[in-house]
Amino acid sequence: REMLRLSAGSLLAMGLWPGACLEAAEQADPGFSFIAVNDFHYIDQRCGKWLAETVLPKMQACSPKPEFCLVSGDLTDNGKQEQFAAVREILNGLGFPAYVVIGNHDYLPPKDRAPYEEIFPGRLNYFIEHRGWLLVGLDTTEATKATNTKIPNTTFQWLDEQLPKLDKKRPMILFTHFPLGANVKNRPTNADALLERFLEFNLQAAFCGHYHAFTEATWQNAILTTDRCCSLQRFNHDKTKEKGFFFCNVKDGKITREFVEVPVPEEFKNPKPNK
Repeated sequence: REMLRLSAGSLLAMGLWPGACLEAAEQADPGFSFIAVNDFHYIDQRCGKWLAETVLPKMQACSPKPEFCLVSGDLTDNGKQEQFAAVREILNGLGFPAYVVIGNHDYLPPKDRAPYEEIFPGRLNYFIEHRGWLLVGLDTTEATKATNTKIPNTTFQWLDEQLPKLDKKRPMILFTHFPLGANVKNRPTNADALLERFLEFNLQAAFCGHYHAFTEATWQNAILTTDRCCSLQRFNHDKTKEKGFFFCNVKDGKITREFVEVPVPEEFKNPKPNK
């Protein structure tokens, strides 16, 4: 900015072309914002009312306006088609795209994920390009299993096929259901093998769910997190009471985040939470 205040003659004397300075200023990274949320555990219309009337307005009120929302699994509590359809309708009301991944509660027992795939086709392993960033959603589930799990071979096969096609220098965000941070409860036993696939990539963050609590770990240059759940009828595993989501800001290749609490209105304060 200081350089742009100089006269054209001064810039030329310095060996700089004024138009080039203006162009560089115009091309400066404007940054963007997004939301990361996990574990809706949608059960019934009561959950839907809370999500639509309380959670979504909080997301929409974030400023600057989020450009997308990452949802790290357990969209539903029972994996039923009508539950997925309700969640999809709610997310469609955001006003910006929502990208989802499957959680262990998103199966019909014991291992039927057909309802999820019907309502959210192409949302098992995939990537999205956004403003020079890569958003990579991965299936880390072993059907309905919740502990001592392994990330499926199909996810590793997809990574081995797709990662060579991607630009290793582009900043990247992962979003998964199961935690990837070291020493986090219920982390898959082969999580290290997954992270090793990204050793040569510019991974900046991973947003995960499943363990309903805030955790933060570092891996290379990346911050790996889990968050409190955003569920009306589920508890946080660390006994904290807050429900909410991360509001994230991206600038110059880096991510900052803040937790946005969603208070539970009086009309919703007497559900029967599941553990």
